[in-house]
Amino acid sequence: MTGSVAPSSNAVIVISSHVVRGSVGNRAAVFALETLGHPVWAVPTVILPWHPGHGPAKRIVPEPQQFDDLIADLERAPWLGEVSGIMSGYLGNSAQAESVARLVETVKTRNKGVLYLCDPVIGDEKGLYVPEATANAIRDELMPLADISTPNRFELAWLTGAELPDNKAIMQAALHAGPGTMLVTSAHPMIAGGTGNLLVTHSLALLAEHRLVVGPTNGLGDLTSALFLARMLAGLDLEQVLQRTTASVFEIMARSAKRGADELMLEADASSLSTPMAMTQMRRLVHPSKGIRA
Repeated sequence: MTGSVAPSSNAVIVISSHVVRGSVGNRAAVFALETLGHPVWAVPTVILPWHPGHGPAKRIVPEPQQFDDLIADLERAPWLGEVSGIMSGYLGNSAQAESVARLVETVKTRNKGVLYLCDPVIGDEKGLYVPEATANAIRDELMPLADISTPNRFELAWLTGAELPDNKAIMQAALHAGPGTMLVTSAHPMIAGGTGNLLVTHSLALLAEHRLVVGPTNGLGDLTSALFLARMLAGLDLEQVLQRTTASVFEIMARSAKRGADELMLEADASSLSTPMAMTQMRRLVHPSKGIRA
């Protein structure tokens, strides 16, 4: 072991679930980030044979002390200088949030420019699919540390306790959620038969839309978060970050659906991660803080 720093310090720590079969959690995020040139430190929060949506399966969750010990080892790793980004997603239990928060604080102390993206994977239109204690821990311990967060509309509603009947309400909730950059997926579309990603900062509101595709949805949030973080780390402007992220995810989902796949086929569509060709409709929305067209 040596303490030397790699010539290109662009590693990303990804903390989320691991499945044996499929392209969700760390399986999706690690592939996307490595395809775009980022070495990844992958930390599993839970191990499953497949996504629970495919049927009942056993969960292997590290004991809290075991998980904390792993995080403690990472905190003292001699290669922390390589890390430029951290992404957290699905947690196996509420205790993991405290460990993850400590790692984020340690890395940020070492590397001032590190970006932390918190994907609060807690639920969907049906409600919470994690214990409320876990959702509370993500809200209270991780969201305040995040530079970027990528909730879906339903998760944002739960995190903020707000009704989100339209995009104006989403923007207002996003501004009060904590992180300075919020990407809200499943936003209200302005085109019929579409869906959208709404990016909100303290001065900007952008909506990226595309037609709704019926196909595999498991892993879309993990993939979106990883691509968004990679493009932020690349220094692209926010409109490019949003457009390319949305186009990549739409293109991969559409291609997987055309094949009749029950999972995203990232291995067959790596080019869509780096150079997406799909068209997305980009709109600048009226920002709540301005009252005029942004």
